Amino acid sequence: MMDIFLHPFEFEFFRNGTIVAVIVGGICGLIGVYIVLRGMSYIGHGLSHAIFGGAVVAFVMSWNFYLGAGLWGFAAAVMINQTVRRTKINADAAIGVITTASFAIGVALISRYRRFTQSFDAALFGNILGVTTQDLWVVAGVALLIIVAIFFVYKQLLFVTFDSEVAQVYGVKTEWIDTLFALILASALIASMQILGVTLIAAALVIPAISARLLTDSFNRMIILSTLIGAVTGFIGMYLSFYIDIASGASIVLLQAGIFGLALIISSLRKHASQRLMHTHL
Repeated sequence: MMDIFLHPFEFEFFRNGTIVAVIVGGICGLIGVYIVLRGMSYIGHGLSHAIFGGAVVAFVMSWNFYLGAGLWGFAAAVMINQTVRRTKINADAAIGVITTASFAIGVALISRYRRFTQSFDAALFGNILGVTTQDLWVVAGVALLIIVAIFFVYKQLLFVTFDSEVAQVYGVKTEWIDTLFALILASALIASMQILGVTLIAAALVIPAISARLLTDSFNRMIILSTLIGAVTGFIGMYLSFYIDIASGASIVLLQAGIFGLALIISSLRKHASQRLMHTHL
């Protein structure tokens, strides 16, 4: 029985993929809390598509994948922030225009240079077979930088998350914080692409955070719970993907969706119990 459980870990690609999935899941869960509380759920979906365009451009230009996709994603995030700040365009409209145009550039290049179409299957759907030791170190480094960045701007980021206008009045440089958060988000998306794929990254950012929000009203507990949900589903999702033979990203996100359903049931039961308690006292 134990041999069956340990069998996947005999393969280096699976060990690397599992470690990366746990790290990516945890980081997405952490960042997702800020995204959900700021009402920015759509930006994760949009930026992942923008980064795909950057990844294709980096491939065509023979640039380093992480550098090319990262700069492209960061530029797209900054453009969205500046467009919203300096024009009357709403955030969802700015995200829609900028990120879909970027994705379209990637699609156009793929259709033009058909020879590398299959190279981007992993970027679109996730692929544990493509996770190398180098990828593992890159993802671990990105995760560490994200944690350090959030640690140093924790209070400012929290203030801006809950009330950007009041934070500005109290001297918080909201534009700088927004730009830093855009860089953090772009970095997390690039690190996640190999495991989750462009099409599922947004779900991994949002589902653990929403599930945690249903289970607690405390911000600190929400951070811990969301990070744990992301990391644990990353591990179990990878394991299931090996035996079920489906894309790792799909396995992880479906598992997270199951946890969201469970959190929804628990939240509903708590609400009914609280209402019954109030009626009893009345």
